[in-house]
Amino acid sequence: QVRLVESGGGLVQAGGSLRLSCTASGLTFDPYIVHWFRQPPGKEREFVGNMNWSGGKTVYAESVEGRFTISRDNAQNAVYLQMDSLKPEDTAVYFCNRKPPVKLNSGEYWAQGTQVTVSA
Repeated sequence: QVRLVESGGGLVQAGGSLRLSCTASGLTFDPYIVHWFRQPPGKEREFVGNMNWSGGKTVYAESVEGRFTISRDNAQNAVYLQMDSLKPEDTAVYFCNRKPPVKLNSGEYWAQGTQVTVSA
């Protein structure tokens, strides 16, 4: 019932673009803050950016600010992450969730995520 599905990842060359999607089932993003996180290989999960559903204010990590853009679709209960000017350092599994986090049917607070690989 409570599910988050991330999609849109793939392999792209440096300088390219990808658009990630996060669709929620059994929960709503409104009126919460929705976060994007990523986990590079061999590293801890790190903050990418978030959006306050009420008003649409966004905040980004300094490593991605100016290159990544978060948007939403109220009707679809979905949030998107547009990634431009990708760098090899952006290679990671990308996750979404709201604050406060919602426990999914899997028993975890994070879904499978979507893999983004940026080649040099």
